[in-house]
Amino acid sequence: MRPNTLKRTAVSIVAAAGIAAGSLAGATVSSAAPDTSVQQTAVTAEVGTLAAQNFGLNKSQAMGVQRWLRAHWGYRDSIDGELGTNSWKAFQRDLKKNHGYTKLIDGDPGEGTIEALQRKLRAYGYSGKIDGDPGSGTQTAFKKFANWARSTY
Repeated sequence: MRPNTLKRTAVSIVAAAGIAAGSLAGATVSSAAPDTSVQQTAVTAEVGTLAAQNFGLNKSQAMGVQRWLRAHWGYRDSIDGELGTNSWKAFQRDLKKNHGYTKLIDGDPGEGTIEALQRKLRAYGYSGKIDGDPGSGTQTAFKKFANWARSTY
C-alpha cells in the first residue's frame, strides 16, 4: 500500500471519529445535527497533512530539488525542504514535458506522477518497474537526483 493511501486512510478514520465524538457529545435524542465546523476542520487538517511528500529526501536534499524546480520549472514558493503541492506542480510540468506524465498538473504526487518520476530516475540508477510505487528503489534514485540538484543549484 502506498504511503499516501495509508495517511489518507488514517486521517479519514481519525477525522470520522472526531466528527462522531463532537457531534454526539452535545446531542440529545431529539436533536443530533452534525457540527459542520468540526467537519470543516477535519477536512482542512487532512489536506495540510498530505501536502508535503519528500519520498525519503532529507530537508537539504529537498531544498536542492526546490532550487532546481525554481531555476527550470516555475517554482515560486519558499525553499523550505518540504515538497508540497507547489513543488509537485512544478515537478509535474517537467514530468509532463519530458517523461510521459499525462495527468493534470495538480500537485498531488499520485501514481501517475510517480510513474513519470520513475522514468526520469532511470538516468539516476532506477532500474525497477514503472509501477507508481515510491518504494526503496525509487527513493534511492530520487536521493541521487536530489544530491545532484543540491550540488548544482
